[in-house]
Amino acid sequence: MSNTIHDMGGMHGFGPVEAEPNEPPFHEPWEGRVLALQRAMGYTGLWTIDAGRASMETLPPITYLSASYYQRWFLGLERRLERHGLVGADEIAAGHSLRPAVGLNRKMTAAEATHPPTRGNYERPAPAPARFKVGDIVRARNISPTTHTRLPRYARGKLGLVEVIRGCHVYPDTAALGQGDDPQWLYTVVFTGRELWGEAADPTIKVSIEAFEPYLTPA
Repeated sequence: MSNTIHDMGGMHGFGPVEAEPNEPPFHEPWEGRVLALQRAMGYTGLWTIDAGRASMETLPPITYLSASYYQRWFLGLERRLERHGLVGADEIAAGHSLRPAVGLNRKMTAAEATHPPTRGNYERPAPAPARFKVGDIVRARNISPTTHTRLPRYARGKLGLVEVIRGCHVYPDTAALGQGDDPQWLYTVVFTGRELWGEAADPTIKVSIEAFEPYLTPA
């Protein structure tokens, strides 16, 4: 959710999110293959889930908006493979390998591929006590990072209420850059619709976000 087209929450002009009735897991066979590629390459441990998100966020806006869900996954995977030296831009353009493959220390076996993926545990020991408590009024920092963050633009600079303390977890902003876990406290912070979008907003609307401690300041 850096300052890219990916951070679309609260933007005008895109209309409501329409759920597709009886939506299938995949609309085309190639989408399932993209998911399989994601799983297999993620198993190498070369990047974090946050780095994966960041690779899609930086797609050119026109590419991002015109691509489907799994097309974005595929384009992000191409970027990560190129960044880690597993494939060259010329090989992507050619559609086949032009050089011997790079060896990997960790590969997914056929037996491992048959097991459903397990959800990662990102909770970590706390380096210090939590700065905020339930009931505190906080202000989301008005930041404009050029790299990955989980603080959405529509909440920046706004006042919210700490609703729940979620524990200490891997900090996405550093994990996306390969700079380690840097554990930070995580809070659920609730905002009113009018605080986010002004007096014309529906007064009954409330929006909760998961906000890491570096995103927040005391009100």
